[in-house]
Amino acid sequence: MENLNSAVETLVHGSNTLFLLMGAVMVLAMHAGFAFLEVGTVRLKNQVNALSKILSDFAISTLAYFFIGYWIAYGVTFLQPAATLANENGYALVKFFFLLTFAAAIPAIISGGIAERARFGPQLCATALIVAFVYPFFEGLIWNGNFGFQDWLKAEFGAAFHDFAGSVVVHAFGGWLALAAVVLLGQRNGRYREGRLVAFAPSNIPFLAAGSWILIVGWFGFNVMSAQSLAGASGLVAVNSLLAMVGGTVASLLVGRNDPGFLHNGPLAGLVAICAGSDLMHPIGALATGMVAGALFVWAFTATQVRWKIDDVLGVWPLHGLCGAWGGIACGIFGQQALGGLGGVSLASQVIGTLLGVVVAFAGGLLVYGLVKSAVGIRLTKEEEYYGADLSIHKIGALSQD
Repeated sequence: MENLNSAVETLVHGSNTLFLLMGAVMVLAMHAGFAFLEVGTVRLKNQVNALSKILSDFAISTLAYFFIGYWIAYGVTFLQPAATLANENGYALVKFFFLLTFAAAIPAIISGGIAERARFGPQLCATALIVAFVYPFFEGLIWNGNFGFQDWLKAEFGAAFHDFAGSVVVHAFGGWLALAAVVLLGQRNGRYREGRLVAFAPSNIPFLAAGSWILIVGWFGFNVMSAQSLAGASGLVAVNSLLAMVGGTVASLLVGRNDPGFLHNGPLAGLVAICAGSDLMHPIGALATGMVAGALFVWAFTATQVRWKIDDVLGVWPLHGLCGAWGGIACGIFGQQALGGLGGVSLASQVIGTLLGVVVAFAGGLLVYGLVKSAVGIRLTKEEEYYGADLSIHKIGALSQD
């Protein structure tokens, strides 16, 4: 009997480890989606830089999170014998890998906002600081119960802040960090003339679309595998993610008047918004959440660029910052039993938790990018920006000159 119990226990640990590893690999693949979404959106002279930033940011994020960030968020260090780390089929290591891919999404989000005029080295320095200190602080606050914030919400409002897969912890946080960086960087040269927007057309719509599709597919690992165990896997999470994605697509298609840039970002807006409540909502609630997010993205992107003259290249603040915040609040609305959800969620807690994420992210972004700007500078020179980041930084263009 002891041998049987041991075998069952080994099978359970092995299954959970494999399940979470598959999720980690799917979210890792999403970083290719971030890369190609940016490559397709920026001008031709900045494509190499877009690809180089995403991969370099991931490498720096891994080191920062492995040695510092994960310890701050969860109190876990990997400075121990390999035999200890290999316990339970190395599940603790795979959990780190999975959560790392979330942490590394933060600089990948920021990258799209600051494209075409940010210096390469200083951006990597900012990545290290954000993934080592700023993001883990809020991650640990929400997902590990650090500092008693979640306990306080539960005592005051009957439920803690619920963010199943990171609408606020990852997406809104990354989007508001990006807004701070974009504001400090300023507009691209030539983007506005006499107060009017000058169109900088995307360089490659097929690359933009490919990036969107890679992100869409990987997102099901992002959401479903956030259960972190095979027993916790839920078809409700998968279908809610699907319907939110479709809702965002349809809304962006209609409100965006067939614009392919809006169309391929619309499903991402829906997926950003559904992360928080994907395990609680009824599918119709998920559809409504996605539709609001798709419309919100189109409106906010247009207002950001035209009315407010904030030069957020990929619209990462509207897409991740605003739609992520909407997702945190929508969880408190459509997660209620009265609207078909599973319940156990408080709208007040969702609003407070979302607002806290916004404040910490924006303040953290101003602090980190402000320090880097003061210390070494964060913007390319006018000449470097004119010739493009590819030639100015990497000494090679995206296309051969044969």
